Amino acid sequence: MMPTIKTSNDEHTGAPVIALHCSGAGANQWRQLGETLDALSTDCAGYALIAPEHYGCDSVGPWSGERAFTLADEAARTIEIIDRQRGKVHLVGHSYGGGVALRAALERPHGVASITLYEPSAFHLLKGMGARGAAEFAEILAIAARTAEGVVAGDLRGAARSFVEYWGGHGAWSALRPSVQAMLTRWVPKAPLDFRALIHEPTPASAYAKLRIPTLVMRGEHAPAPTRLIAETLPQLMPAAKLIVVPDAGHMGPLTHACTVNAAIAGHIADAVKADDSAE
Repeated sequence: MMPTIKTSNDEHTGAPVIALHCSGAGANQWRQLGETLDALSTDCAGYALIAPEHYGCDSVGPWSGERAFTLADEAARTIEIIDRQRGKVHLVGHSYGGGVALRAALERPHGVASITLYEPSAFHLLKGMGARGAAEFAEILAIAARTAEGVVAGDLRGAARSFVEYWGGHGAWSALRPSVQAMLTRWVPKAPLDFRALIHEPTPASAYAKLRIPTLVMRGEHAPAPTRLIAETLPQLMPAAKLIVVPDAGHMGPLTHACTVNAAIAGHIADAVKADDSAE
């Protein structure tokens, strides 16, 4: 099943917006974004929000295990969606979803009208920075190892708690509903695959220069050091990218500061549509 959130019409004829969720979340992360885009729709134009879920989610199931998992494997499903559209898509991604979005955009640059990324977890960039990103890369390796150790030991709940509290801050786990904690405990065996795929992604930093696509990169004011550095580096690599900082937000800004983040996403998409229309 491919979860789809439709906004402006049931026929799914609006401009396609593909929104990719963070690790451990799901399509519902973007429900408020759908409402925001719907508010921008007119009789002449609208948006169709498509929110595919990643491997490890209940709707998709686990990775097959037939070979070592890569970011390309995750991005393949998004690329299939892009290829099915009649026109260009707008890509949105948060954290792991941002890493997937970047991979998909590199595979289909001519099929993407705009990109919006909130703290994309493109950890391979840290690995390639040498001394400049050494501390941040070590920090990611540490949380990846701690999560994997919990999974291997069978302490799935502990691994999920550690993962959530790294990205959401102290107390983030206890603030979750029991049903969400249970969902994350089921999901967490996928977390080591996500970390490995992001860390070992082979794309060189120089490859992003070919993405001459209007791109908005966002980070929270209180972003963790690794994703802060990645967010600040990408606009230096991508010719049409800009960075904004979301006040008071952390890594989970698309959830904790949804109104602000979704308004910025919608505004960026609308600006890209206007620029494309004026160029025709």
